[in-house]
Amino acid sequence: MTAKTDLTGTVALVTGATGGIGRATVGALTEAGAQVIASDIGVNAQVDGAAMYAPLDVTSEAAWADVIGRIEREFGRLDILVNNAGISVTNSVAATSLSEFRKCFAINVEGVFLGTRAAQPLLARGGEGREGGSSIINLSSVGGLRGAAMMSTYCASKGAVKLFSKSAALEFAALKLPIRVNSVHPGGIETDMMDTIFARYVDEGLFPDMDAARAAVSAGHAVGRMGRPAEIAEGIAFLASPAASFMTGSELVIDGGMTAR
Repeated sequence: MTAKTDLTGTVALVTGATGGIGRATVGALTEAGAQVIASDIGVNAQVDGAAMYAPLDVTSEAAWADVIGRIEREFGRLDILVNNAGISVTNSVAATSLSEFRKCFAINVEGVFLGTRAAQPLLARGGEGREGGSSIINLSSVGGLRGAAMMSTYCASKGAVKLFSKSAALEFAALKLPIRVNSVHPGGIETDMMDTIFARYVDEGLFPDMDAARAAVSAGHAVGRMGRPAEIAEGIAFLASPAASFMTGSELVIDGGMTAR
């Protein structure tokens, strides 16, 4: 760790903290010195390294107000917001219900909007006098950069996250608020969510079994393998730090060369 990536004295909120990337992000930010509030839909979840766990339904305005109020009371500041909570929808357009589509957008897109709006005043205060200001990191995906069969709903939601991030970054800069906003675009990562996607591919007959699906997705990365949650978490920690002080409105693509093809 260098002085530029040291997060000592900062306070971070991570949503979707019980999933693969979420847990790894809590660990990476904690290791860098941040006090991390881990949040997810579960009431009494345990996340190693977290300074506090806070149940949070990211689709609820009231829940966001509660968690931000709790952070202000207990820590007095917020420097980093990682909007990581998300779900996947692996289905054909014809078979996707409107309720399924709306649920995906409620979590993946509205959750990012509600979190950004709720945390903005506290982040603006926390960013004063800090090199690079405060940082919002929104989890998009390679699916927010290009389409994929059976993933139209998911890709649409992640594309929305990308452009919301860029617009918020420009808005905060125009208003001279000390908050940077960037999006992260992972490739295929070894998580439970990815296994669920593989299972749907098999169910739809795109691959004969899970091993074949995994092999095909791994081969789609130039490095010949899927990524690990910790590799995404390290990129998130970088964006949260003063080392990324010149980055806002950017897309940090961590995809093993998938989109370089």
